[in-house]
Amino acid sequence: MAHIGRRRLLAGAAGLLAAGAAAGPARAVRGGAGGRRGAGPAEFRAMWIASVENVDWPSKPGLTADRQRAELLSLLDTTVERRLNAVILQVRPAADALWPSPLEPWSQWLTGTQGRDPGWDPLGTAVAAAHERGLELHAWFNPYRVANHADPDRLVDTHPARRHPEWVVPYGGKLYYNPGIPEVRRFVQDAMADAVARYPVDGVHWDDYFYPYPAEGEEFDDDAAFEEYGGSFESRGDWRRDNTDTLVREMSERLRRIRPAARFGVSPFAVWRNDDVDPLGSRTRAGVGTYDDLYADTRKWVKEGWLDYIVPQAYWQLGHPTADYAEIVPWWARTVAGTGVDLYIGEALYRCDADSPTEAWRDPAELSRHVGFAKGCPEVRGHVYFSAKQVVADPNGAMARVVADHYPTPVPPR
Repeated sequence: MAHIGRRRLLAGAAGLLAAGAAAGPARAVRGGAGGRRGAGPAEFRAMWIASVENVDWPSKPGLTADRQRAELLSLLDTTVERRLNAVILQVRPAADALWPSPLEPWSQWLTGTQGRDPGWDPLGTAVAAAHERGLELHAWFNPYRVANHADPDRLVDTHPARRHPEWVVPYGGKLYYNPGIPEVRRFVQDAMADAVARYPVDGVHWDDYFYPYPAEGEEFDDDAAFEEYGGSFESRGDWRRDNTDTLVREMSERLRRIRPAARFGVSPFAVWRNDDVDPLGSRTRAGVGTYDDLYADTRKWVKEGWLDYIVPQAYWQLGHPTADYAEIVPWWARTVAGTGVDLYIGEALYRCDADSPTEAWRDPAELSRHVGFAKGCPEVRGHVYFSAKQVVADPNGAMARVVADHYPTPVPPR
């Protein structure tokens, strides 16, 4: 079967989970005194609020500032009502901004026109309003996605991707910054750091997009960058993974300097490698793994302590034939054990629907069983639900069941 995950909802990429037969620079220690930026809440209960393509918020582009603000505050109120304690708000969906950035244009998902001032400060408002409600606000950034189309001329004239076309790679009908160019890595860090310096965010959050998911019949054209910067590596794959490692490590160090109390987290596709490829991998047969296909060595980032938390997107039911939730969660629990990195599990609330083609997801108790199963792994310290509009609508009652079974009382953030 094809994996239906956040990448399809957010960027329209093809499903890529096939139903198959069947050390670097000095590590930043998080565990000791003066190390980690501080543990999270006793139980992290969060939801993602996606702004790209208006998945969750705003409900559509071009709403008035008052309507946008009201919708955002309503989502925060729902967070409290569901006894969650954090929101992960997408504020840089595609090389743009939901705050007055001096480096990148206002997001088109606000006004319908990239670069147009929406007349208010969404991120600043979100941070203040979340804190007023006793919630954490984690700012969610996408490092390298430039556009969900392949036409640079559709970008606003002042867009950095138009000023630096050599930074951009068209691939799979979309535009991406090239992770192999050092200037690109510095720029995307600068763009994110601006928000972190301005606002007292509780975390910096990245999702599963590093190098893009494979597009059938296409090659990501980074030949020139590899020729210039990849000479010391045995393979292009090793070079690409080092590029991603460098971004993660440098941003971790930078966040520590700018806002030491804020935590750094990533929510990757949940399969690092299958164990038929690597004995350290999970007992899965996913058609994609982050290590080989996205050039994201997520296991290494945990072992090196570059992250404060990780949220693998375990978007499969218990008993899935090729990517069983009951295999993936214990694998991640073993991976984080002893590292000081907090483990939260990303949950596919969006799949819980009475009309789902998969029987397990038609059962309102499936997601509650996930939370109950994860309690058997002491390393699991919380869950994050994708996405906000399903937390609100709860089409088959799965979220209400989770709250009733597992969240009888509120748990305050740290």
